[in-house]
Amino acid sequence: MRRTPTHVLAMLSCLNAFALAQGPASRPAADPFYSVARFGAVGDGRTMNTAAIQSAIDAAAAAGGGTAWFPAGTWRSGTLVLKDNVTLHLESGATLLGSTDLADYPRHRPAYRSYTDEYVDMALIYAEGARNVGVVGAGTIDGQGGDPAFKPPRGQNGYLQRPYLLRFVECRHVRVAGITLRDSPMWVQHYLACDNVTLERVTVLSNCNHNNDMIDIDGCRFVRIIGCTGESGDDAITLKSTGTRACENVTISDCNVASNCNAIKFGTESTGGFRNITITNCTVHRPSLPGVGRSQLSGISLLTVDGGTIDGVTISNIAVQGTQAPIFLRLGNRARKHTPDAPAPGVGVLRNVIISNVVATGATHTGCAIAGLPGHPIENVTLRDIRITFAGGGTLDHARRDVPEQPGQYPECTMFGTLPAYGFYVRHVDGLVLDNVQVGWEKPDRRPALVCDDVRNLTVTGLRAQAAPEAAETIVLKNSDTILIRGCTAPAGATAFLHLTDGTRFVNVIGNDLSRAAHAFRFAPGVDPHVLFEAANHLPAERP
Repeated sequence: MRRTPTHVLAMLSCLNAFALAQGPASRPAADPFYSVARFGAVGDGRTMNTAAIQSAIDAAAAAGGGTAWFPAGTWRSGTLVLKDNVTLHLESGATLLGSTDLADYPRHRPAYRSYTDEYVDMALIYAEGARNVGVVGAGTIDGQGGDPAFKPPRGQNGYLQRPYLLRFVECRHVRVAGITLRDSPMWVQHYLACDNVTLERVTVLSNCNHNNDMIDIDGCRFVRIIGCTGESGDDAITLKSTGTRACENVTISDCNVASNCNAIKFGTESTGGFRNITITNCTVHRPSLPGVGRSQLSGISLLTVDGGTIDGVTISNIAVQGTQAPIFLRLGNRARKHTPDAPAPGVGVLRNVIISNVVATGATHTGCAIAGLPGHPIENVTLRDIRITFAGGGTLDHARRDVPEQPGQYPECTMFGTLPAYGFYVRHVDGLVLDNVQVGWEKPDRRPALVCDDVRNLTVTGLRAQAAPEAAETIVLKNSDTILIRGCTAPAGATAFLHLTDGTRFVNVIGNDLSRAAHAFRFAPGVDPHVLFEAANHLPAERP
């Protein structure tokens, strides 16, 4: 074997380093790379570059994989189709600008059937059945979604006339990182029936049109969403199941989002269900972008209304600011079929959920609801270390109102109107732990802090609440049984700490400080006081 002299190797190494230094400073490290300019694309913001960019993608795919590289510039394009082992890399200063001509977006109807067939068949970046694909870099993808072209005349299908920015269907090993996505005509990014999806440090700024969901993970498995941030005109981080596949094995962490609707949401489509989901270290706040919608519904919204099972969810370390209801759980029965020929789903299941370490401020007067259906309770929910401040202002009329069941209604935290509790209204639940929950208000509220109706196996530990003068009781139990209340403190001024009504039984109240309430307990007519066992409580001076 012929040897190269050491001094020659050293010289070649220096020359190589010099050549790299003279090239594009931020050129992707991995080769081969395919500059879209080399294939005829022009970054002037006016030239239509769809064919040229697609040629770069196709060349990379034909070579077995590579990077289609966008240098600084504004690259106008219609639909681009990603292929196996191809990554789009947008350099800092590069913008992929979506066309405002719908003719530049050919329609794609994927093989995987789902309810999204009803409202999407166009996207700026599309991949189906691809492996090892991605969109990365420090550049921007701008869909120009506020353009009049994406506001169809009244009466036309407003969904199918608006493309998504990114849509991946039945893909494997998808990575989207570092990129900024802005002004989508509809959903910003949709991952449908994909496996091994990673979203890292993605920024979304899209409040220019209706349905501007920030992230939609739909029937995907093995998903990581890390360090993403942004503002959306609709739901922010959304898990869906619009087909038969479940969303499962999903980790979401360290995200900072603002939403005009629901910030962290499961549903509404729930056909395949949701399993093994962990969400932690996220912040939710009011959006600042101008645009459509200012409703700011839920901070955390877990919904299953089209069949399907939610099972095994942990949500922790969440800061929520400025939503109507920081927490909303709903098991309903909209029973929407995921395809026209599918059988109607039955009532789903919502169970095994732990939500902990949540601090929420600026909530409205609506209250939080955890609501199942008669004969179909939500099961095994724990709320631990929760602190929420509501607007207040509720009245005794609100406290006494009957809440309709509304099994088939679209699920939102406002669906029941102003709730009978300013804190938590709980109905049709079996297995609920409230541990160190603190609720208060900014303006005096005469509703109870907690109302439970048809609740079994309830444990309340360390509840702290406020009470307005002449307010209703702090806790109301209706038609509920097997209750343990311990370590709680009755708020000063409460007319009574606990009110038992309508068939409630097997209530144990142990080790609470009830001394500041006017009365410890009240019993509705017909309720036998013997259904309550109390011990080691600090009772008011005038014991009932």
